[in-house]
Amino acid sequence: MADLFDKTTKALGASVNLRQIKNNVITSNIANAETPGYQAKKVDFENALARAIDLEGISGQSASDPSHFSMGPGALSRVKADIYENPDVSVNNDGNTVDIAGEMSELAQNSIMYKAAIQLINKKMAALKYAATNGGS
Repeated sequence: MADLFDKTTKALGASVNLRQIKNNVITSNIANAETPGYQAKKVDFENALARAIDLEGISGQSASDPSHFSMGPGALSRVKADIYENPDVSVNNDGNTVDIAGEMSELAQNSIMYKAAIQLINKKMAALKYAATNGGS
């Protein structure tokens, strides 16, 4: 059976999932802005997602170890976000590393990108619906 969703739709779906993870990490940082000793976390997934998009569908190849690059069919569904302590922030007097202004900015940007991906998925689904219902007439 032919695959109903193209590479773009799968990439948008993976992006939405990873942006939700990023949202959770950012909101956790904001919630802990006043916690002494809290180390702010950072999420990176854009490079892994771009790599998976390039390698999605390369037949006959697959990763032999989970730590290798995701490739081959289903590579987009196996993309993982890297979550680590943010090295790009300064330490406050109480040992906390949360930059509340930076986190709020990051949250707004992530929210915009999340909503854009959802809107694109909705447009793709509307096009499929049109093709299935009205496209043949």
